[in-house]
Amino acid sequence: MSRTTPTLADLAAAAGVSTMTASRALNNQPGIAQRTRAAILKVASEKGYVTNRVAQKLSSGQSGVIGVIALQLDIPFIIGVVNSVVRAAAAAGNEVLIYSHPEREKQPSSNVLQLLQQFTDGVVALPPYQPGFVEALARGRFPVAMVDSPLDHAQLPCVTADDYGGARSAMKHLAELGHKRIAFIAGSEQLGSAGERLRAYHEAVAVHGLVRDPALVVPGRYSLEGGRAAALALLALKKRPTAIFAANDLSAFGVMAVLQEQGLKIAQDMSVVGFDDVPAALHVHPALTTVRQPMEGIGRAAVSTLLSQIAGLAPDSARVTLPTELIVRQSTAPPQR
Repeated sequence: MSRTTPTLADLAAAAGVSTMTASRALNNQPGIAQRTRAAILKVASEKGYVTNRVAQKLSSGQSGVIGVIALQLDIPFIIGVVNSVVRAAAAAGNEVLIYSHPEREKQPSSNVLQLLQQFTDGVVALPPYQPGFVEALARGRFPVAMVDSPLDHAQLPCVTADDYGGARSAMKHLAELGHKRIAFIAGSEQLGSAGERLRAYHEAVAVHGLVRDPALVVPGRYSLEGGRAAALALLALKKRPTAIFAANDLSAFGVMAVLQEQGLKIAQDMSVVGFDDVPAALHVHPALTTVRQPMEGIGRAAVSTLLSQIAGLAPDSARVTLPTELIVRQSTAPPQR
C-alpha cells in the first residue's frame, strides 16, 4: 500500500488554517500565535509532512539550511567544531547538512557544490582543503565561512584561533622549564594555522636563545601517523631534543606512543606539548600539556559570519581570530641534568 506524502495544502486543511499561515509556522516566521504554531507543527509531525527545502528557497530565497563541508570527520578538532556549528545553527533556527569526503587525496566534485547551492543558504568549510576546492568555493558567489584557510586564499571570510600566540606560549613554557634543544613537528604545509605555528617556533628559538638546528623541525601533517614518524626521526638524531612541540594533539599522541614504546618516560626523559586540547588530551597518560583552541567559539563565530552574509550584511572582519590558552598538565617538566 503506497503512502502519499502530504502537501502543504493538506497540512493546512488538517490544521484548519490557510496555506500561508501553515507556511509561516513551518518556516518559523513571525506573526503567528504560539498556540497556533504548536498546533500546526503537531499536525505536521503526525502526518509526516516534510518541508520542500528547494521549493522554499525558490519562493523565499532561503531554505533555512546551512551546509558544512568537513572532508574528514575522524579528526577530533574537526568533530568539536562541527558539533559547535550544529548547535549554533540550531539556536539560530537553521538545519545543517553535512558533507564528508574521507578520501584525503581526492577533492569533492562540482556536483557537491551544486547540491549545496541548491539546498542550503551558505556553507561552513573546514580543513583539510584539497587543491582547487577553495577556488571553486570562491567562484561560486555563495556565502562561505572558512575555518582556518590555505595560505594563498585569504579572500574568503575565515575564523581561526590565535595560532601564533598559542605556539609562542607553548615555546615560552618549555624555555622557562630550562629546555634549550626543542624540536617542532609541523602541521599541514598548505594551512595558515601550520604556517603561523611554525613562524612562532622559529621566533621563539631566537627570542629565548634556544638551539637552532634544521634537523629539529620535521613534518607531521597534523596526523597520528605523522607524529609517530616524526618522533622516530627525532629519536634517531645523534643529539636528541629534550622537548617536542607538536603542531596538534593528534601528532603529539603519536609522539607519546613512540616514546613509551621506546621505554622513555614522558616529561622525565622527554617533554611533549600539543595544540588543540581535544578531549583525549586530558585522558592520555600522562595528561598532555597543550594549547587550547576554543572549538565551541570557532563554530559559533563561523555560523555568525555565515548568517551575516546570508542576511546580506558584510562581515565585521574578513578574518576572526579567537584567543588560545596554554593548559599545563603532566607531560612537561624540566630537562634532566
